[in-house]
Amino acid sequence: MKFFTTTSFIFFHIFFIIALVSETQTLGTKTNYRSNKYIPLFIFGDSYLDAGNNNCINTTTYDQANFLPYGETYFNFPTGRFSDGRLISDFIAEYANIPLVPPFLQSGFNQYYNGVNFASGGAGALVETFQGSVIPLKTQARNFKKVTTWLRHKLGNSDSKTLLSNGVYMFSIGSNDYLSPFLTNSDVLKYYSHLEYVSMVIGNFTSTIKEIYKRGARKFAILNLPPLGCLPGTRILQSQEKASCLEELSSLASIHNQALNVVLLKFEKQLNGFKFSLYDYNSDVTQMINHPLKYGLKEGKLACCGSGRFRGKYSCGGKRGDKHFELCEKPNEYLFWDSYHLTESAYKQLAARMWNHTENSRNIGPYTINDFFQDM
Repeated sequence: MKFFTTTSFIFFHIFFIIALVSETQTLGTKTNYRSNKYIPLFIFGDSYLDAGNNNCINTTTYDQANFLPYGETYFNFPTGRFSDGRLISDFIAEYANIPLVPPFLQSGFNQYYNGVNFASGGAGALVETFQGSVIPLKTQARNFKKVTTWLRHKLGNSDSKTLLSNGVYMFSIGSNDYLSPFLTNSDVLKYYSHLEYVSMVIGNFTSTIKEIYKRGARKFAILNLPPLGCLPGTRILQSQEKASCLEELSSLASIHNQALNVVLLKFEKQLNGFKFSLYDYNSDVTQMINHPLKYGLKEGKLACCGSGRFRGKYSCGGKRGDKHFELCEKPNEYLFWDSYHLTESAYKQLAARMWNHTENSRNIGPYTINDFFQDM
């Protein structure tokens, strides 16, 4: 085990900028973006998919990951991803043979033919979730509107419509809406029942889906919520004697997942051309927590980076108040990277299961993301 303080990390900003630019190269100019076979990837959501948008906003280090050891495994520098390396969306892009999808706010990025990443760490479906520190889903949808306007200007109405309808729209949203009442002094769950609160979150999420659908989207790839009460950062909210999951929080995630499934099935019947793949992220992560060895992991409950019980204190990197933290030697043997997020090793396995129907993986809906990147 390694022990670190903030002063242990010094990296050069010039290297950071050069590497960040090279990470997100766009395709050559000879690519036929007007082809009806060209498929971009548009990404919305929270820290499970944020590729660096929060680097560019006025927020706190609690909602940023632009410091080491974040990014150490694959990129060798912190990109803003909340992991030691790549995210599920990065692997999906790799499987689809497109470049890593750049964050919308990345300086100098204005070529949206391959898609764009709007996700923001800490974001929720509710505007009030960590308000003022993140880019909420509603604002992400407004940013998507700007991209559709740009595409119409560059390609014309007909070809931009084709590109948008061919595109795959990936979402991970909702976790922070349920985490925030437990991590802050919010008393919102005193005024709303669990069902009422879930209804508000699902309502905001699905209204955004319909808005994006109206702008030309047809193929939606969605991760449901993980077992939120079983994250290292939520296990420690219970008394010292308890090592079990925080059941109230996991229950909220389960209610959300059931409601989301119902709404998406309804949309499939009501919205012409609407297709969805709902990945049961919850079931697969639960299995990895309980049976890590089956997935080539040695640790399913303890985070690689952090401090305290389960390394659940959100101190990874020493930039969030507590400068002291512990860092494991081999992140690829861990499910959890920090208090709330997974390792690249875990994300790679989950992305493969999301991409295709693999043994024991659970995709809800008639399609996989692989299907969406084929000539449908």
